[in-house]
Amino acid sequence: MSSLTIAIIVAFCVGYLFIALESVTKVNKAAVALLMFVCCWTLFMLSPGSYIAGLSGQELINEVGRHIEEHLGSTSTTLFFLMGAMTIVEIVDQNGGFNWVRGVMQTRSKRALLWRIAFITFFLSAILDNLTTSIVMIMILRKLVSDHHDRIIYASLVIIAANSGGAFSPIGDVTTIMLWNKGVITALGVISEMLVPSVVSMVIPAFILQYGLKGKLETENEVGMKSDYEVLDFSSRQRKVIFVLGVGGLMFVPVFKALTNLPPFVGILFVLGMLWTVTEIFYRRLHRTGDHEGTQKRVTSLLSRIDMSTILFFLGILMAVACLEEVGVLTMLGQGLNTAFNGNHYAVTGIIGVLSSIVDNVPLVAGCMGMYPLAATGDMAVDGIFWQLLAYCAGVGGSMLIIGSAAGVVVMGLEKITFGWYMKHVSWIAFVGYVAGILCYWVMRTFIFATPL
Repeated sequence: MSSLTIAIIVAFCVGYLFIALESVTKVNKAAVALLMFVCCWTLFMLSPGSYIAGLSGQELINEVGRHIEEHLGSTSTTLFFLMGAMTIVEIVDQNGGFNWVRGVMQTRSKRALLWRIAFITFFLSAILDNLTTSIVMIMILRKLVSDHHDRIIYASLVIIAANSGGAFSPIGDVTTIMLWNKGVITALGVISEMLVPSVVSMVIPAFILQYGLKGKLETENEVGMKSDYEVLDFSSRQRKVIFVLGVGGLMFVPVFKALTNLPPFVGILFVLGMLWTVTEIFYRRLHRTGDHEGTQKRVTSLLSRIDMSTILFFLGILMAVACLEEVGVLTMLGQGLNTAFNGNHYAVTGIIGVLSSIVDNVPLVAGCMGMYPLAATGDMAVDGIFWQLLAYCAGVGGSMLIIGSAAGVVVMGLEKITFGWYMKHVSWIAFVGYVAGILCYWVMRTFIFATPL
């Protein structure tokens, strides 16, 4: 390994360290990721001929530019998908589309509420992303549960259920979106093979956590309260139309891809365009004068609420990982893991899942896609064991530490759950569910079906 390659690895690791220490340094991880991306590729350009043989001069520079543009194109498909999905969810949420969830959870029993939270969160996160689902569920929990101790138990289950629900859906988590965009898993494949293991990884922790809750809720549920979104211009019927178009559109994206063979981000932009057009038509039909608070919910206004720092973070991370791929580091790392575990992909992906609870799962999955090439047959084929397990482990593994997933971080902030409390009371429970899901998948692939559906 050359000194230049080592320098690129060091730059990446230093950047990664500062990303992990964001809460200490108070420097936004998106800024660090962008610096890491630029630094890695700048080092690469000091001697590009070391990695791209047979070219020199301007031809070599043009070839490097072509490689960067290819990686940027691949990265952009994920970024545009995320931006489209985030905008759609924001439109539905701001128009009261998720208020129905509160009504579904109406109960006085603490344990009954826990199970309703578990399954609603699980299936919502398969359609939305786990971050948005977690925020929606915590906001509803605050209206239903007054006791903070009980609420943090429910909130811990929200983290686990959101990560488990995102793992079996091609649009439920950033990592599954990345794998689906890359073409290593299919929508039908990941749903059919990972649904049961994901349910297991959620049900077992819920079963254990329920013993920390006894009796009835102390206060009456507020499920029947007036809508939080009455300030909107839209009628109840129009809000239902927006909800159906938004959530139904997200579910339609895999179907769109199957029908057209176009990349998933095209489908998400189609749904966004439809939803945007419908909301604009609704506003045109309103014959009101003067400013109204509801007009601030137009898509043109909501676009400014999209978390661009998250988008730029993904851009920086994925492009930095692409540099590691170009210099051959990821291939060497993949070969090393295979040698260490004797080609046991259950062990390899299991370790990756544990790591995803410590570090961000986005670069881990991006690294794995660079480490292991897609094969025509076997575990590395489309919908092969490795890729399916990677989708599961990277998603569910993040539940083992509260900082291991976007859902965990946002719930930690909203409910003031400490790292130590979660690690003492919840981490081992999440780990049990994680391992049980892997064992469930092993049983399914060994004894039920030996090839992808």
